[in-house]
Amino acid sequence: MKISASDVVPFSQALANLFELAEQVRAGAEKIITKDGESYVALIGVSRLDYYRQLERDRIHLLLIDEAGKGMDDISAGRVQDARETIQRLKIHRKT
Repeated sequence: MKISASDVVPFSQALANLFELAEQVRAGAEKIITKDGESYVALIGVSRLDYYRQLERDRIHLLLIDEAGKGMDDISAGRVQDARETIQRLKIHRKT
């Protein structure tokens, strides 16, 4: 979704017109609230927030799947170490 100039609102104007902005956001708009001429916060609808959170969860799951795949590749290539031995070496290394 493109942000237009009308979607950028100074903080003082947002305070004065919060109900109207909320109605616009509820209808699907997104607003960028500025403070001292800089982006400060965004005003988005609840359903859009839920959607963004779901996208973030999906991204995390994809990253975990990718890391698991790399681990499987390491196992297939024989790049493995015994976990107990590795932890013991780390403990000894930290003591020195």
